Amino acid sequence: MPSQTLSINNQFNAYLATPDSSIPAPGVLVVQEIFGVNSHIRSVTERFAEAGYVALAHDVFWRDAPGIELGYEADDIARGRELKAATNTDAAVADMKAALAALRARPECNGNVAVVGFCYGGLLTYLAATRLDPDCASSYYGGGIADFLDEADKISIPMQFHFGEKDAAIPLEHVEQLRQAVNGKENIEIFVYPGAGHGFHCDQRGSFDTASADQAWARTLALFSQHLR
Repeated sequence: MPSQTLSINNQFNAYLATPDSSIPAPGVLVVQEIFGVNSHIRSVTERFAEAGYVALAHDVFWRDAPGIELGYEADDIARGRELKAATNTDAAVADMKAALAALRARPECNGNVAVVGFCYGGLLTYLAATRLDPDCASSYYGGGIADFLDEADKISIPMQFHFGEKDAAIPLEHVEQLRQAVNGKENIEIFVYPGAGHGFHCDQRGSFDTASADQAWARTLALFSQHLR
């Protein structure tokens, strides 16, 4: 499976993984957690390539800490939160727009592109759906979505949301508020995974939940297959 690091508009880097065959193929923009384009996010990007997608994960924190890769210990979490707090949301959305354009322009990509994001990337995925033009999207435990519910009516694409029932960072009250904000939109699905906590999809975190991660991944792949291929 070919992979490389490339530059987007000579501003920030992104990790690209491509399928071994079936080129051109649909694209997936993978949006990082607060921990950078680390080994976990690269592995997710590679998994999408193995599933037949041209996958790109861009550096969200390039303005303050270009190329940073954090782990999941307390100091890493604190540093990640600092970087998130320092990041301008509108600028982060503009970076996604540039990354989506770069992905669509790749010769390996057929122009159909989804967005998937985790943690902070889950919020940015939601904003990509409200402000940009992906063909579909899947958001994993996006904290802060409740602060942007006034944009929910702008979602017109097929989209999934994945939340852990026991996520201490995202109360079920916020999930219910999202559910009410998108009520009536038949192209949106919201899933809550029993017993799962924040970061349940990351196999490098103590909160990793195999069953929930597998189910969310299968649902995401089904969504992308239906709307990108």
